[in-house]
Amino acid sequence: MRKTIFITGATSGIGRITTEMLVKAGHTVYATGRNESALNYLKSIGAIAIKADLRVTSDIEDVVSQLPPIDVAILNAGLGYFESAVNLSDQEVDTMLDVNVRAPIYLTKRLAPAMIEKNGGHFIFVGSQAGKVATKKASVYAASKHAVTGFVNGLRLELSDHNIFVTGIYPGPIDTPFLQKADASNVYREAIGKFLIQPEKVATEVMRAIEKKPREVNLPRIMSVTSKLYAVAPVLVEFLGKGFFNKK
Repeated sequence: MRKTIFITGATSGIGRITTEMLVKAGHTVYATGRNESALNYLKSIGAIAIKADLRVTSDIEDVVSQLPPIDVAILNAGLGYFESAVNLSDQEVDTMLDVNVRAPIYLTKRLAPAMIEKNGGHFIFVGSQAGKVATKKASVYAASKHAVTGFVNGLRLELSDHNIFVTGIYPGPIDTPFLQKADASNVYREAIGKFLIQPEKVATEVMRAIEKKPREVNLPRIMSVTSKLYAVAPVLVEFLGKGFFNKK
């Protein structure tokens, strides 16, 4: 069934690949991002591309004003800086919180009323395993993703009576430009190269989630076990996973 779909962070990585898949599947896709040339590419393949900086509230308002009633909102945009909290600038902290936390909440507040009115819809949040298990040099990034995880779980309860589904997708490290921006030294990428998830895998899971509407998806699947174990035995997980946690 063809749907009207809105996706953020559509100009690179998971977002771009997902947008390509959505258009190919025949959906009407409204895609947003900041990279003008990437947006022009998305227009050329059939997406309706809207330039926006989600750190800016007026840009969020402008995007929403251009959208028709949405069947599925894929809130995928995110960024991170891999550095100890004490070494991050205030601006870097604010940027992570603005993009990873404030923007998806603001967008949800503005998109949900139309879904409530028509008694149906679906929010898909692309979060991170960092939102379940924090690691060294990712404390602030993890904080932002923990916030998203909490928001997703609470939102699901708030919207369930309106036939609106809420899915959280929580991948581990992904082989996308995100890593290069998060860690300019490239040390982390090289250290975990064999563990990296391909973005096509995540995009495929997003496509599947549109149809199946799961509560959450953990990638790789074993991560669901790890995060549950961490919740009940954090000291044990931190001890056993010390080598992995210290790769940044």
